[in-house]
Amino acid sequence: MDEDKTTEQFIEKVKRLAGRRAMERAQAAKWDIDVAAFYFAILILVIILVYQGIRIEIVAAAAVTGIVMGWLIGWIKGKQKYHRFYDEELLELELGLKNAADRVVNATPDEQTLKKQHKKKSRRKNAS
Repeated sequence: MDEDKTTEQFIEKVKRLAGRRAMERAQAAKWDIDVAAFYFAILILVIILVYQGIRIEIVAAAAVTGIVMGWLIGWIKGKQKYHRFYDEELLELELGLKNAADRVVNATPDEQTLKKQHKKKSRRKNAS
């Protein structure tokens, strides 16, 4: 019973970690060249409208509409990429855990002793 609770907590921790990593990747990826080009086009449109003598209310409305549309495009892209990145992160963590478990099971006693000694040395270095 207690082992099931621990396993469930570990799975939840892994899912949260995957979610956090996916969110970071999606935040960085949603503002790509397409959105930048769209914003540049809006800027050019605003400049052209101002030089053509169009009233400022119309220019401001076009600019605000363009900014909102650019934000929506980035938000939708980020949401789509988040789901893809989340699946990738879960798969990567699952494979990493499986490989780590295989290494622990297949490790010889000498390898296990060396790993423990290495951990002790690295702890000493980090402490000082």
